[in-house]
Order: sequence, then C-alpha cells, then structure tokens
Amino acid sequence: MLELPVNDALRLLQLQPAHAPALYALINASRKNLRKFLPWVDYNTNEEHSLRFIELMLRKTDEQDAVAFGIWENGRLCGVIDLHGWDHPLQKAEIGYWLGDGEQGKGIATAACKTIIQYAFSQLRLNKVEIRFVLQNEKSAKIPIKLGFTKEGILRQSAKLHGQYVDMVVMGMLRQDWKP
Repeated sequence: MLELPVNDALRLLQLQPAHAPALYALINASRKNLRKFLPWVDYNTNEEHSLRFIELMLRKTDEQDAVAFGIWENGRLCGVIDLHGWDHPLQKAEIGYWLGDGEQGKGIATAACKTIIQYAFSQLRLNKVEIRFVLQNEKSAKIPIKLGFTKEGILRQSAKLHGQYVDMVVMGMLRQDWKP
C-alpha cells in the first residue's frame, strides 16, 4: 500500500477495500455537490459500489494504468485523488480529485495535487501530467492555475454529464517546468 505524506495533518493513502465504508459515507454525504460535475456519483449508491471502485483501481495499479489515494486529514477521509489514463509511450497521466462537502477552500486539494505531481515526476518518471475539468467548474479550475499549469485548450463536447455534452478544459504540466 502506497502512502505519500503531504504535511503534518495530511497524507495520501492508497485506497484499500477496508476504506469502502468511509469512501461511500463521504460520497453519500457530499452527493448533491459532487454530482454537479462528476457523473459517476449517480452510480455509486452503496458501499459495494465504492468497494468495486477500489478493487478496480487496485487492479489498474497492478497493470500500471492508474492509482487512487484517499486524502486523509488527521486520520479522517476528506477526499480522493488519483492518477489515471497513463500513457506509457508518452510518459503522461491525468490527475483527478474531489473533496467532500465542507473540505473545499482549505488548500487540501492543492496540497494533495502538489504531492501527487511530485510523485508522478520523481517516482513514476512521467514527463507530463494533465488536469481536466468541466468548463463551468470554477473551483476545480483554481487548483491547476495556482500550481502553474498551462491551459492547453478546451475539448468541445468531450464528456457527458447527466445526459448533456459538456466542454472540458485541459491543463498540463511538464516535468521540466515543475517547481516543487
């Protein structure tokens, strides 16, 4: 199990099956806000769904395709961050993240992103990481901007959210440009 310290209060801990109840409880408590920009929320309706997600991510880690971490603050799960969509020939991956209700605006996601970016560049030897988000998700947009990512473009109607096509913003960071 991978563990990445962030600071005195925060750590990233690779999600394990035993985390499924806490993960589901956090999703369920935050469902209304999460579903605004994350279509998978509607499909995670019980602990078994959270367990299946964790097991899928563990398999993807074994296949070197993804890794998912719980964001833990003082021993309490407050969100999730992952690297997914690994492209081995291009040495790049995409970061995804979300926080439970009441956890935004504290710098948690930014600190977790810094840690996973450092891990991606130093341990995984990736050349590039990307962050993609729905164009209207202003809160999510602030994080890559703070971290110095470059806006690479808008992918028009490249995702579906509750039956509607939505535009996605792509922001990227190259290893050579990363200043930890």
